[in-house]
Amino acid sequence: METYVESTRSSLNGPVGLSVRLLGQLTIARDGVPVTLPSSRKLRALLAYLALAPHPVSRSRLCELLWDVPNDPRGELRWCLSKLRAALDEPGLHRIETEGDTVALRLGGTSVDAVEAAAAVAEGIETLGLDRLRTLAQLFAGDFLDGLELDRNPHFSSWLTAQRRRFSACQVAVLKHIIGLVPQGTYEAGAYIDKWLELAPFDGRAHVALLEGLARRGQIGAGEEHLATAAELFHSEELDFTPLREAWQEIRARNADARPCARSGPAFPDPQPSVVAIESELAATRRASLAVMPFAESAGTGGFRGGLADGLTHDIITRLAKLRDFFVIARGSVFALAEKNIAPEDAGRRLNVDYVATGSVRSPPGRIVVAVELVEVRTARIVWAETFEHKPDEIFVVLDDIGNSIVSSLAAEIATVERNRALLKAPNSLNAWEAYHRGLWHMYRFTRQENELAQHFFSEALKLDPTFARAYAGLSFTHWQSAFQRWGDRDRETALAFESAGHSLRVDDRNPAAHWAMGRALWLRGEQDGALLELASAVDLSPNFALGHYALSFVHSQSGDPQSAIGSSDHSRHLSPFDPLLFGMMGARAMAHARLGEFEAAAEWALKAAARPNAHVIILAIAAHCLALAGRQDEAQSFAATIRNTLPNYRADDFIATFRFDRDAEALFRNGARLIGLN
Repeated sequence: METYVESTRSSLNGPVGLSVRLLGQLTIARDGVPVTLPSSRKLRALLAYLALAPHPVSRSRLCELLWDVPNDPRGELRWCLSKLRAALDEPGLHRIETEGDTVALRLGGTSVDAVEAAAAVAEGIETLGLDRLRTLAQLFAGDFLDGLELDRNPHFSSWLTAQRRRFSACQVAVLKHIIGLVPQGTYEAGAYIDKWLELAPFDGRAHVALLEGLARRGQIGAGEEHLATAAELFHSEELDFTPLREAWQEIRARNADARPCARSGPAFPDPQPSVVAIESELAATRRASLAVMPFAESAGTGGFRGGLADGLTHDIITRLAKLRDFFVIARGSVFALAEKNIAPEDAGRRLNVDYVATGSVRSPPGRIVVAVELVEVRTARIVWAETFEHKPDEIFVVLDDIGNSIVSSLAAEIATVERNRALLKAPNSLNAWEAYHRGLWHMYRFTRQENELAQHFFSEALKLDPTFARAYAGLSFTHWQSAFQRWGDRDRETALAFESAGHSLRVDDRNPAAHWAMGRALWLRGEQDGALLELASAVDLSPNFALGHYALSFVHSQSGDPQSAIGSSDHSRHLSPFDPLLFGMMGARAMAHARLGEFEAAAEWALKAAARPNAHVIILAIAAHCLALAGRQDEAQSFAATIRNTLPNYRADDFIATFRFDRDAEALFRNGARLIGLN
């Protein structure tokens, strides 16, 4: 939102200028003096909606949102806008802007508490200092638009509920980070913990923090009383209380010699809280976790589940689980929480997951619209949001296509967040999951030095977690690269790629990445039939595994079915349109077109592959040969010259030996090399 920065600045310097409070009862003040508003609830609702809208909103949307089809909704909207102008505008400054059929609220230089809270989450709560966090905590004076309800306005009610959940999650995230920074056992820490428990009564970490504080002050009896109360609370909701009981036993053992002390300070010289100790103990084998909450469906279903939204949710959960890339909460657990009307962010805390995905399905005339949002539970930050819109010509085909896009996007976005977090940590502090993602980052740089660094991090991950199938697959990939790129002895690196893939399969033969690694290793060994079987197993296990489809395209592009290569290439790119191996997907398609005699198409796809920022010299060689076959000699010669700058002695034999071409394909590409002097 364009007003985030300006709004935040203005609030830090006191009540100067215009300020709008949305957290609590809606109020407007100018230089600290309250501005009187008409009593209309819809006027207040309109102000709040426009304040948080990232783009201008159409009048028809506002009428649909706020009015239950009265005689003249646009007339009522005009009245509300005129009253807002009177409250917000200043001489020479118009904050309500109308252009055509749209309305926008311009809040530059205005302090809006909800906007500032959202900006802090977007910035990254974990990056903020204690003073800034305390200031943010003071913004949460109550629920978003506390006391403001509109009867017979279901669209606004849904929006209001979502915003209240969103800002409650923001408040919890702020409190958690403050508690981690203030001295433990103090009044301040206790007050923040009490508020955390009030907002998230089933968050085990909040209970552990409270118990830790009581133990620090020697109040073991009070800790026992709280534990008994918490046990009743958890059991009433059929939640597992065992981790909390075990945490209290660990806290008591560690504080066995605690003496009662004044409440004004900690009893001990700042040992780490139990919650940190418990999390550290499990850190070595931690992996990212996700809960996909049941999507909401706008079509009237009478409160019964089982419609399109539920079917799509079930499909997404199943497909994500088949990827076996991270831990996915089972369908039964998330649907059980949803049936109790538990907010997604609260469900995420109860399930103790890293991410929560939510969504909605709407079926306006002639369209299906699916909106999805991925939230990082720890910080309440929206990691990714997207809307998918299709014509419902073939409903199940459409939902399958949307499901593919959602699954691939969720997996990619989680991987990106986890990778970026790992990159910010010291290498010697990484757990297995983080070391694996650090290895992926280096692996996709496609240089010899980076490949060696990737091997190191994959090996470190496996030292910490010998059951990590994907880390073995990553290690196999690095040895495959060394063989393919001739960075080491090809026979030795092929053997190591095969060995690592075998370890991956032994650890988890249901993991598509393990079969993918084995299929590629068998291709290196010249066992094409075995390679295709393993790669087919990879995509059978997980139809959304983009790298499996790409590897099938790669093998078929050289000596298998070129039409199959083209289809698999397209499917892999559809599943992962921003994949680090996109150049390979395009290069495989280029070689398949060349084998079909479609040289112009081959040249165009080869050029696209070579234009990718991480394309290596073998991709440039594919471009040179395909351009030569298409009769585009000048462009082909340019690529040949670039290759020779890197590898002065590069010849057709090197290109042919890199791949596993059949006899006809080998003759074809040797002819291309001859046309540009690489023979």
